Order: sequence, then C-alpha cells, then structure tokens
Amino acid sequence: MLNYFPTYFSNRFISLYFVVLLVVSIVFFKHAMHWYWMLFGIVEVTCFFYFSNKLSVKWGDYSSKFFTKQLFKTAFIIRAVVAIFLYFFFDYMTGQPFMFAAADSLGYHYEAEWIARLISNDSLSVYFDYIAKQGGVSDVGYPFWLGIQYWVTSNSIIIARIIKALLGAYTCVLIYKLAARNFGESVGRMSAIFCMLMPNLIIYTGMHLKETEMIFLTVAAVERIDFLLRADKFSIKNMAMPLLLILSLFFFRTVLGAAALFSLFSTLFLSSTKVVNLNRRVVVVIVSLLFVSYFMGGRISDEIDRYWADRDTNQETRLADRARKGNEFAKYAGAAVFSPMIFTLPFPTMIETPNQEMFRMLHGGVFVKNMMSFFAILAFVLLILRNDWQKHVLLMVFLVTYLGIIALSAFAHSERFHLLAVPFLLIFVAYGVSQMNKKNIKYFNYWYILMFVAIVGWSMFKLGGRGWI
Repeated sequence: MLNYFPTYFSNRFISLYFVVLLVVSIVFFKHAMHWYWMLFGIVEVTCFFYFSNKLSVKWGDYSSKFFTKQLFKTAFIIRAVVAIFLYFFFDYMTGQPFMFAAADSLGYHYEAEWIARLISNDSLSVYFDYIAKQGGVSDVGYPFWLGIQYWVTSNSIIIARIIKALLGAYTCVLIYKLAARNFGESVGRMSAIFCMLMPNLIIYTGMHLKETEMIFLTVAAVERIDFLLRADKFSIKNMAMPLLLILSLFFFRTVLGAAALFSLFSTLFLSSTKVVNLNRRVVVVIVSLLFVSYFMGGRISDEIDRYWADRDTNQETRLADRARKGNEFAKYAGAAVFSPMIFTLPFPTMIETPNQEMFRMLHGGVFVKNMMSFFAILAFVLLILRNDWQKHVLLMVFLVTYLGIIALSAFAHSERFHLLAVPFLLIFVAYGVSQMNKKNIKYFNYWYILMFVAIVGWSMFKLGGRGWI
C-alpha cells in the first residue's frame, strides 16, 4: 500500500493542467479567460498537487495527536487567509463583499440581518410565524444560524466567514477520523490532507453561502453514525448525536437528510456482522424508526415526496432554461448522460462565457476533482471485486445515494451541489491512491488522455451551443 501521494501523479496532473490551459486558450483564442482567472487556476491546481505530495510524506511520521493539531491549524489558517482575501477581492470586483451574481448570498445576508433585529427586539416569534407559512423547512437553518451570528457580532460579514473557516478546518479533522476508522491510518491522513487542500472547499469559506455549514453537518452526521456502529461501547449519547445531526440536515437541504437516513438503514441491513453485531442492529433500527416516525412526519415527509415527484420535470425545465439562455445543446443532456460521469462531473469552465465568473474562479478546483475521481472509481471497483464493500457500506451508500439524487435532479452539472459529496469522494480517492501499482497505472494513463479530451471538448460544447464556433 502507498501511504502518500506520489510525485509521479502530482507532476503529471500539474503538467496536464498547463497543457489543457494552453490548448483551450489557443484554440479558442477569442474566448480565452482573463489572466486573473488563469492565475486562480494555476494557484489552485499547483498548490493542491504539490502540497498533497509534500505533506503526505512529511506528516506521515507524526503522531496521531500532533497530526490532528497540525491539520486543524493549517486548514484554518489557509481558509481564514482565503476568506479575508476574497472579502476584499469581491468588494473590488463587484462593489460589495459578496460573490459574483450574489442572489442567494444577498438573500441569506438580508434575512440574517432581519433575524438579528428580531432577536434584539425580542420578536423572534415573527420569524417562526414566517417559517410556518413557507410550506418547507429545507432552507431555514442557515439564515437562522447566520442571524444568531449577526446578533452577536453586530452583522459582521468577516467574522461569519472566519467561523466558516473554523468549521471547514474541523471538517478535515472529522474526515481524518472517519477515513482512518474505515481504511487505516495512512488513508485517513491522505484523505484529511486532500480535504484540507481542496480548492473549492477552501474558496466556499469566503462566500456567504450555506455549503460550508452543510458539509460540516453532513460529515459530522456520517462520522457519528460510523462511530455509533463501530464503537466498543453503546450509549444513549452515541445514539442521539447522529440522529440529531441527521435531523439538522433537513433544515439545510432535504435531500441531504434523506440520503443520510437512507445510508444509516442501508448500513444496518447490509454491513458485515464483523462491523455491526446483530444486537446493535436491532436496537439502532428500533430507536431510529421511533425517531423517524416522530420527527420525519408532516412537512419534512411531504417535502421529500414533492422532490421525488418533481425530479424529472425539474431536470427537463432547468435544461430547457439553459438552452433558452444560450447553450442549445443543453436540452440533450439529462440523467442518462450525467449518471455514468457522476463521480467526475462537472467539467471546468476555462473560457469566457457571460455571467459565469464564479465558474472560472473555481475551475482549478473542478480540474482537481476531475483528475482525482479516477482513484475514487478505482476504489469502488476494487472494493466490489474483493468483496470488501460490506465493511464500508455507510460511506459507499451515502456517496452513491447523494450523487444519484444529483444525477436525477436539475443540478447534475452544478459544481455547488456536487461540493457536498467531495469530502466523501476524497476518502475513496485516498484509498484508491493507496492501492496503485504497476497493473493499475495503465488505467491511469487512459484516464489521463480521456480527461484531456473531455475538458477541451467541454469548452467546445459550451461555445458550440452558443453558436460561437
């Protein structure tokens, strides 16, 4: 087993990025990215691959305790520095410290200011009445959380983003614990380092969106479920914590809570008895069913049913809307096209297209995910072929369930929606890296060529669909 990320892969991926950037910029010269988006991509790609190699080697000899401290400290510093930089970058580029096309960000900001005023005036009941009339709960958690922060910090945007940096840093620690428990110490460390350095996970701490909080809660929920099922001792605390975390997910995004809950029950029924003994299965099933019947009825259940019933219509409507806005090829995409590539999607936007500044800013991180998804796919194949999948049902089912929901939804090529799966994907990436040998290298070379063609082809698709070629 490899216990570090080899220079062979980091150098080849960095080289491929520069080749793709050069080819796209020359072939589509009239639509080449501005220099500052190229700089974003260069920093994102080179820093991820270079430091993934260097730190996985250097930190490999640290004690577990020291590694955890170093991981959290470094992850926090990176995220805090980037969050502060983006505060001023967005302010310079847009005239306000919010992302480009900041519809959701501004909506959360204004709602949080309102909640903070209600708390100060002892009128929070007004907000709860407002929620009661909305008919859903999936988007009330983040504004309320942000409103509490604003109330404490006098509407400080920068402090809210520093808090995101803290949550993002601790997410890396949780990934370390979860991955190490499943696949061993070296895989756990690689997973955590990948998570610490993943560009898009870092950049989202500098935005006023709910993704950082959702990722933290999701990883915490899955980590606590895994701990509950594997721990030597069974306790009420161990049982209550994952269920409460799952409940919290429904207040941020309904499908996340549903995926976590489905993963819990799937793990109970499909896991090896060496992982979860029979007595614990019975107790957890009974308590979970009681919990579900009490909390998941009514509005949450109706919301899940509505999402499922509208899944095909939502995807068709969104694709048709994209076609109307410029890319006529978008209408031909759908679940049948997206599903086979769901581990790898989306592909990076490396050309100038209208109103897609955020896509270009994040393109380096998307490139990283495209490249690294090879190792995750390899990990799934090896676990199934070796019949080891029953030891890791929770992680596998959650990742496949969430990505499956995305593939069937209106957001199959949305980087923002895929982001929630990235920390779990990186665990399988680390396991796949650990299994690399001479036999598997040939498949890597095929992937290398495939991704070059796919990324260049994606730029052609975007421009061709607009009639610009």
